[in-house]
Amino acid sequence: MNPSTRRAWPKAILFDLDDTLWPITPVIVQAEQTLHAWLQEHAPRVAQRFSIENLRQARLALLARQPELHVDLGSLRRAGLNAAFEEAGEDLDKVEQAMVHFFAARNKVTPYDDVVPGLLRLKQDVVIGTITNGNADLQAIGMSHHFKVSVAAHQLGLAKPDAAIFHEACRQLGVAPEDAVYVGDDVLLDVQGAQKAGLRAVWLNRSGSQAHLEHDVVPDAICASFDELIAWLRREHGEHVRE
Repeated sequence: MNPSTRRAWPKAILFDLDDTLWPITPVIVQAEQTLHAWLQEHAPRVAQRFSIENLRQARLALLARQPELHVDLGSLRRAGLNAAFEEAGEDLDKVEQAMVHFFAARNKVTPYDDVVPGLLRLKQDVVIGTITNGNADLQAIGMSHHFKVSVAAHQLGLAKPDAAIFHEACRQLGVAPEDAVYVGDDVLLDVQGAQKAGLRAVWLNRSGSQAHLEHDVVPDAICASFDELIAWLRREHGEHVRE
């Protein structure tokens, strides 16, 4: 790229969390196993009546009846447990204890190897933040200090791809959407959602998926790692990220 055609360095880079900074499926599988083991010991009538899959299907049915719960997955799980406890005749006061055990396991994530080194390099030269539809707790995970702002759907009452959640993160950072780049793994929620909100969007595609073609989405960049993200930033904006 000719240096004269390079864009100004972005003022902010915002990241999705689950499946962008760490793999989430094995974490949820383990968290649900941990929860069910807790139920077997402390709420046996629930564990005997509902398998992990039964509880999952009941949550999906509840979500179909109350689609507004998609902005707060923790509340969805809590409501599902309340219904299961009530049906099984268990003490409802134990639901919050169950949620504490679930969230403790849910936050035992392991970042991809390139994430922390990449964040350390980026935050020397640009402010970084997060936007998530999930319920990861960055403080419990031990990564909150990397980010200037963290916006979650359950706190805002709005979820990606709603433009308002992207705009709120930009507002908290004090930057215009056009001066921000969003990085995420989901073509529709992250890439298309961010672009419609006026941000540039990088698809962090670690798997080599072709989903962008299926959905007719054109990311501003497709990267397989943080190293590729930083290389793209350098090509687009000049040698700015420090080693």
